[in-house]
Amino acid sequence: DVVRREAEGCDCLQGFQVTHSLGGGTGAGMGTLLISKIREEFPDRMMATFSVVPSPKVSDTVVEPYNATLSVHQLVEHSDETFCIDNEALYDICMRTLKLSNPSYGDLNHLVSAVMSGVTTCLRFPGQLNSDLRKLAVNMVPFPRLHFFMVGFAPLTSRGAHSFRAVSVPELTQQMFDPKNMMAASDFRNGRYLTCSAIFRGKVSMKEVED
Repeated sequence: DVVRREAEGCDCLQGFQVTHSLGGGTGAGMGTLLISKIREEFPDRMMATFSVVPSPKVSDTVVEPYNATLSVHQLVEHSDETFCIDNEALYDICMRTLKLSNPSYGDLNHLVSAVMSGVTTCLRFPGQLNSDLRKLAVNMVPFPRLHFFMVGFAPLTSRGAHSFRAVSVPELTQQMFDPKNMMAASDFRNGRYLTCSAIFRGKVSMKEVED
């Protein structure tokens, strides 16, 4: 009822974004149930999820693999775009790249919020190529069930960082595709890219991007 009331208050509802974890019972069970119910109610709207997937090295629940396996099936059926994030990759970024010896949940959430902000930039600001959730799905999803994305982010900065340096477009692009900047601890060099989308934010020359 709450979702329906919010949707009725929108002039042009584009879709829904759900942030949840696949390891525990609430995000995996309740989260995917909510997604399937929203899909039933609004079948023609986009459904994007930011899903924290379990990783073998950072695990605190015995039943994580079962929760993830059962909930991934629901995401395959009811989600249009799923951005995969895992805690192992987030810890690696905090410790190796940002040089944080004891990262807190606040540091991990800072990275996730930066990724979510970056992915949804096109929805909120005018740009050279105004994209939205539907256009992103059209360009990125070759087959409806293959909608699971790995996210790379650059430049990476820690919370409260005050020193910044100018980064060129080639540097940004190189960092974006670096395994150390990926939010999922899976080495993409062992596989193939089916589709890629590079979203630049800020004062960037289109000529530099195309070169």
